Amino acid sequence: MAITSNGATGGKALILVGGFGTRLRPLTLSCPKPLVDFCNKPMICHQIEALKAAGVTEVVLAINYQPEVMMTFINEWSPKLGVKITCSQEMEPMGTAGPLALARDLLDDGSGKPFFVLNSDVVCEYPLKDMLEFHKASGGEATILVTRVEDPSKYGVVVTDAANQVERFVEKPQVFVGDKINAGIYVINPSVLDRIELRPTSIEKEVFPHVAADGKLFAFTLPGYWMDVGQPKDYLLGLNLHLASLRTHHPKQLASGPSFSGNVLSHPTAKIGAGCKIGPDVSIGEGCVIGDGVRLSNCVVMRGVKIGDHAKVDNSIVGWESKIGAWARLEGHSVLGKDVQIKDELFLNHAIVLPHKEVKESIFKHTIIL
Repeated sequence: MAITSNGATGGKALILVGGFGTRLRPLTLSCPKPLVDFCNKPMICHQIEALKAAGVTEVVLAINYQPEVMMTFINEWSPKLGVKITCSQEMEPMGTAGPLALARDLLDDGSGKPFFVLNSDVVCEYPLKDMLEFHKASGGEATILVTRVEDPSKYGVVVTDAANQVERFVEKPQVFVGDKINAGIYVINPSVLDRIELRPTSIEKEVFPHVAADGKLFAFTLPGYWMDVGQPKDYLLGLNLHLASLRTHHPKQLASGPSFSGNVLSHPTAKIGAGCKIGPDVSIGEGCVIGDGVRLSNCVVMRGVKIGDHAKVDNSIVGWESKIGAWARLEGHSVLGKDVQIKDELFLNHAIVLPHKEVKESIFKHTIIL
């Protein structure tokens, strides 16, 4: 089924949001991964804002998990973003190519215009305008955004010629063949849809190799940072990279004052106590209350969190509406789900706490609180 909000017509995009987000639990137990906050807005909003800036007026969300939650998101954010948002719902997981076939009527309006396809957990500086111009100039059927990595042996490498035409894909090469990998963002002509069957299938493994064999697949190299934020440690690294990008391009968005050091994003409604030391690389959400003498570093504090006096949070994620007691410590890639209560003076290290739980004892190793 497809459910549509009102809006204008123009450039189109499809965002793949069908996964269950298991690697980002316990946060994804409370909402789908694309709606998990990243720098004080749902992750997917960063992509939609970038798409709008590139001329996109209609975004199709290929969904499978919690469709009613996604509709609530659309009703709230479509007017805010000024973009028409449509849902294409999968009855079964359709991979990365099947959703395009399922949403064919939404993506192909007969104009022949290329459209964007994005994985929902990718953050970067989104050079979508430049990518689209490159795609049109190349004369190809599809363009893959690629990013350079230091150790390509861990990834599937995209091998190109001097003209950036894709020659082949090499999975986890043991001999150096290149240092560019698929960054999960594509520009695709509607003609590619003719290559995709309506079944669960992979665009990377079953579609792009055929487009490349016909000499119609090109690669556009991403300038700047890139990160797949689908698991906690990468989410925190993505935060670091995104805040550094804000420092370069939009420094006024970052917090300033005696309590802040390094790159910090703090919502205007957050209340910061006296004598705090906040930063580097911290995001503080809407309505948070931070007590006196609190130390925050390399962490995310989501909407509605309360942190008691002299508590410390480092290298961790604190889910929505949680409460951390006075003198408590949270570190070591700990992740608290929504509405978690941490008693005073406890120490949590490598702790994963499910939503709506109360922690009464310290945790010194990797533990899941059920």
